[in-house]
Amino acid sequence: MASSESQALSDLYKGWVATLAAHPDWPIDQVRRLFEHWGDVTGEPGDVDYVEADAGGVPALWAIPKGASADHVIQATHGGGYVVGSRYSHRKLFGHIAKATGVRTLILDYRRAPEHLHPAPVEDAVTAYRWLLGQGYQPRNIALTGDSAGGALAVTTLLALRDRGLPLPSASAPLSPWSDLLATGKSNTENEERDHFVKRHLAANLSAVYLGDKGESPARRDPLASPLYADFAGLPPLYIQVGGDEALLDDASRLAEAARAAGVDVTYEVWPEQQHVFQFLAGTAPEADDAVAKLAGWLRARFGLNAAAA
Repeated sequence: MASSESQALSDLYKGWVATLAAHPDWPIDQVRRLFEHWGDVTGEPGDVDYVEADAGGVPALWAIPKGASADHVIQATHGGGYVVGSRYSHRKLFGHIAKATGVRTLILDYRRAPEHLHPAPVEDAVTAYRWLLGQGYQPRNIALTGDSAGGALAVTTLLALRDRGLPLPSASAPLSPWSDLLATGKSNTENEERDHFVKRHLAANLSAVYLGDKGESPARRDPLASPLYADFAGLPPLYIQVGGDEALLDDASRLAEAARAAGVDVTYEVWPEQQHVFQFLAGTAPEADDAVAKLAGWLRARFGLNAAAA
């Protein structure tokens, strides 16, 4: 049974859905202000400093935990359907991941739609990664993470890096990745009542805004938009987390299956009865704290930090 503390995220999502339904004509800036409150349900991670950064022209925010490794870094991309969300809405979430891992984390503010269409976020993520390499970080000491649309970016960035012949990071950890903009997974309908946020009409609207289309655009099968349809050959290990009540459950499970079939080392875990990006409840709910701890342990193992600590 889900903890009572996890209800806070459901309540937040129900409130958002009701607000958006009551204000269908809100301008994008107003919608974005609403979603800046994502982190309201997240506990404040202590002993983490935040420093503004310019990652090769991409606005970013460093989350630097006390005693962080100087040699390792996580590049994090926020969710929000490529339309909303920011480095500030996700500051505490990625701050918890940074603290649990003991690794400084660069939270990107990639360009968003409708002002900037696909593939602008992918290009910005690649630019920031190149910047990290230019700062002296070794690929083996870099990992990617992200949630929802940002979780998809944590995979599409790998694809773009591979296809451009750039050295790949050591690992990627997508949370509730939005991997199929065609929304062909059964969970989109089977979990629609249980998922209190990701409704089919919302996902369809966001994908149309991001791709600049209004229908079955071929771009929805573009692997850099929908990584479910990608060739995963040669990618580094993936650790995928998802909530059992999510509409995007099948986006996560099928992504894991496809990558594993291509020979990628994949760890896939489902937290029963949890909402979309339930890790937002880090510091307040046991399920989120458990997920962050497991994610941190997995990343530390990829970095070789567990052996170093021992």
